[in-house]
Amino acid sequence: MTRFQRTELKLPDNFRKRATQWALALGFVVVWYALLQGISVWIFQVSLYRNAITQDLLANLLLGALIYSLSRSLAWYLPAIASLMAFLHLANAAKIVILGGPMMPDDLLAVSNLFQLFEGWQLVAIVAAVVVVPATFLLLALAWRRTSTWITLCVLAVAGWGLVLAPAAVSHSMDKWFGDTIWNQRGNFAGRGLLIHLLQESARYLARGENPPTQAEAVQALHDLQQAKAPPRSFTVPAGLTRRNVHVIALESFWDPMVLTAAGFSADPIDPAFRVLWAETGNTHALSPVFGGYTANAEFEILCGFPVTEDAVFFEGWLRRDVPCLPRHLRGIGYQSIVSHPNVAAFWNRVNAYRRIGFDQYWAKPDFLLDDMNRNFLGDVSYYRQVLEKITPLLDSGVPVFNYMLTIFGHLDYPLNERRPAVIQTTEDSKLVRDYANTMYYKSRELMAFLAVLRAKDPDALIVLFGDHPPFLGPNFGGFTDSRLLADKRSAFDDNMFYTLVATPLVVIDGERGPLNLGQVPLYELPGIILDLLGDRRPTLLQLAATSPDAPVRPLPGMFFLAEGEQPLVCKEGVDNPVRCEPSGRWLQAFITLAQDLFGGSQYVLKDSN
Repeated sequence: MTRFQRTELKLPDNFRKRATQWALALGFVVVWYALLQGISVWIFQVSLYRNAITQDLLANLLLGALIYSLSRSLAWYLPAIASLMAFLHLANAAKIVILGGPMMPDDLLAVSNLFQLFEGWQLVAIVAAVVVVPATFLLLALAWRRTSTWITLCVLAVAGWGLVLAPAAVSHSMDKWFGDTIWNQRGNFAGRGLLIHLLQESARYLARGENPPTQAEAVQALHDLQQAKAPPRSFTVPAGLTRRNVHVIALESFWDPMVLTAAGFSADPIDPAFRVLWAETGNTHALSPVFGGYTANAEFEILCGFPVTEDAVFFEGWLRRDVPCLPRHLRGIGYQSIVSHPNVAAFWNRVNAYRRIGFDQYWAKPDFLLDDMNRNFLGDVSYYRQVLEKITPLLDSGVPVFNYMLTIFGHLDYPLNERRPAVIQTTEDSKLVRDYANTMYYKSRELMAFLAVLRAKDPDALIVLFGDHPPFLGPNFGGFTDSRLLADKRSAFDDNMFYTLVATPLVVIDGERGPLNLGQVPLYELPGIILDLLGDRRPTLLQLAATSPDAPVRPLPGMFFLAEGEQPLVCKEGVDNPVRCEPSGRWLQAFITLAQDLFGGSQYVLKDSN
């Protein structure tokens, strides 16, 4: 009788242990990912499209597998991957609810600006959450003494080098595979998943500087813009150059809250004196490049006369050369140019940006007596008083002054000190809307008090004041959605909503001739308007941006709109647009080419014009 002996395939204990650890490592990523997605949905109301969840999870599993392959143990790996994933997913969700768009490569480069918004224990907590904890766990988790770790790191370095060498090819391939709708970055994130989105946009970020314009392209763009330049707006232009003082006041989050019909304000927050002044302009509006934040982009436009077209802070990564912006241009006829902002000096790279633009003097937070603080923000009444004290010797000397002022009172989340008790109530239960209304109550009154003093002291001065952007009033455009001014996502905006997204009050006072009715003015047109009002006819790039007063062009990332009367016309990349969009589209592309040459390229356009 033949006897058969049953045998079992036994796996080595070490192999089974390793397989179990890998299963735990990747299983944790799945569970942690599901929890983070739940938090994003329940707390932030931020979610992915259903068809993107699988690929986003796979991308997170790949990240987890990569980090685990480098880790010295499961115990060290778990807090490392947990803290890294939490930072990426929750920071992205927070940015979406505040600014309406997802995390971008520029945000990671500019993360230090976030730290400058906080002090004391809040600063310690945010630095720990964003940098110290994830970085510490990651560094401690890596098996530095293992040869395979260094081999893997070298492979990653080679892959990163390949991305740097050919970012345009990577970006183009990913666009074909995952899609790209520039004007709807939230939709891009929702359709891709966060990690794929960051890789795709990082490749695009690197590709932007890969092929700067040639001399022929820059010169052609300049020629096209000179041919397309619109005539000056209808106001009296001096016969000759007048070197009168220019005061430009950029007002943090300055906007008209009375259009929030659902708020139920107990009274109009805006000072009646401002209502009268603004009415004299025909309720002129500035069209800002940003909503809820990124003030530096509004600054760039008002100072340099070029539109911002990218979803990035221009001061941070794209202003790389000394340029003939408004301060440097006015310096050529003897102006002393001064900029002041009672904030941390380096915020949004302002120290370098202001120097490159041509300012002679920059007064930041350390240069002011902080005697009227609303948490971290100096009150406007103190700021105005101190700036006036500082510039009075110059005003008395007869030296023409370009005085650019950027307020900080009115910054999110609209704190008020004990000197400014709440006087405006709302029927709507929104603390942000109520706090903002009360902030505008004081901000508008302090502005009008300062204007009265400034106009009496410098009656012939040219004064420009504008809101840098509409305010953030709640997640996913909350506050605005309650009054049906905006939808909760840009993809659901109608054409009028894009106008509402960027329109703020604008007042231009032409000395003793008073306020001007300018209609709708994109911020990048204001430098040219200022030079026209000064009678400055010297050759300059600052006046190239003049568009038709009947249909001014407001570019936004991946799109632009024409502010035609009461109904703007929106033109988006990648879709069939009305024929009327074509000339403005060509005009905008010429400006993009010229900006790449002037602010980050070889500046052929300056050589050609000399």
